[in-house]
Amino acid sequence: MRPLLSLAVCLLFVLPARAADDKIVVALKPDKDPEKMLSERTVLADFLSKKLGQPVEVIVPLSSAVIIEGLANGTIDLGYLSATDMLNARKAKAGSLLLAGEIDGKTSYTSYWVTLKEKPYKDITELKGRPVAFASRTSTSGYLIPMRDLSQRGLLSGSGDAESFFGKGNVIFGTGYVSAIERVFAGEAEAAAVSYYVLDQDKYLNAEQRAKLRVLQSQGPVPTHVIAVAAALPEDRKAALKAALLSLNDPASTTLRDQLFTSKLVETDEAAHLAPVVEALKVVGAEKP
Repeated sequence: MRPLLSLAVCLLFVLPARAADDKIVVALKPDKDPEKMLSERTVLADFLSKKLGQPVEVIVPLSSAVIIEGLANGTIDLGYLSATDMLNARKAKAGSLLLAGEIDGKTSYTSYWVTLKEKPYKDITELKGRPVAFASRTSTSGYLIPMRDLSQRGLLSGSGDAESFFGKGNVIFGTGYVSAIERVFAGEAEAAAVSYYVLDQDKYLNAEQRAKLRVLQSQGPVPTHVIAVAAALPEDRKAALKAALLSLNDPASTTLRDQLFTSKLVETDEAAHLAPVVEALKVVGAEKP
């Protein structure tokens, strides 16, 4: 597998301090309907602008790599990233963890192996030599954490190759959660690795589709998404941004918060939060022990 940290070698920089009235740029991941995100972007920009007393622009770049590069070169101040993306930003010295999502009192959630309801399997060990689908090669809950679990169960060879357990040609990589699930519906894979909310929430699949599926096995923890702040910003500016974002937890603002960031925003230790991803990257060979 190719390294996930290719940006690190070219993102060394020195960003000069900016005036207090300069525009703050917030970047969100492009994972929703564009028209809906346009409305949410406007509301968030207005909210933060009032809290900070300066202009705020909310953008939706094409990829997390663009967000990481923006944090590095000073064109982006805050970015909403997965834990894996956050680790890449940290390795590139582009940003640090400002806040993390909290779900049911935890800064982590669960990954699922999902199969059709009529399949007889009871856990992942019964899929030895059978075809499976991962969400993508970079998905935290749909690849990295399931691979970490397989390693902890002693099901992988020392190479960390999924084919060492599922069989040559039996490992399929999708372009997201839905594409992996579609392989299960099509009979091309016996199970798919996805996040818990693909099955538990009305977010990616409709009720009829979810009714055809069941959880084969769960694994974790999957670190929640985070808000990263540009590493070069002065500490007082970081503190002001943190306070403004934490005010989204106020009862009057939770609807906007949940639309954009899914859950409550909390402070957490960066190293501890990212530790499961670091372990998983070692398993798949993207990070040397």
